[in-house]
Amino acid sequence: MRLRKKQRLMLVVLAVLLVGSATGLTLAALQDKVAFFVSPSEIAGGKLTPGREFRVGGLVAEGSVRREGDGTVHFTLTDMAHTVEVSYRGILPDLFREKQGIVAQGTLLDNGSFRAAEVLAKHDENYMPKEVADALKQSGHWQEGEVRTR
Repeated sequence: MRLRKKQRLMLVVLAVLLVGSATGLTLAALQDKVAFFVSPSEIAGGKLTPGREFRVGGLVAEGSVRREGDGTVHFTLTDMAHTVEVSYRGILPDLFREKQGIVAQGTLLDNGSFRAAEVLAKHDENYMPKEVADALKQSGHWQEGEVRTR
């Protein structure tokens, strides 16, 4: 009788360990795939660790777009309170332009600039990514009724 209780207890402990390990591995795998959204103000706050992948959104600052011969584009992203310098190498969306809302996914560099691996632009003149609109609202530079979010 005592042996059966020990076997049952061992089975329960083994099952809990297996479920815990599987949960831990799943969460670790998801952490690498999840990209959090931040605003330029949050980057300026210094709470983000360089090297971690996330999304940053805002408006492309007027007069800030600079193109290099190798296909790299540098621009400033703003939430009207703070800015972050962004570099991206590749083909930008057709709708990318100054004073428009975009979301860029990539990593923060040690010097405080952002290296984008992907740039997403709005799809028509009345649309702004929800994350960008929320960042503008939070910074106090949102004017209700100007654009709609999706």
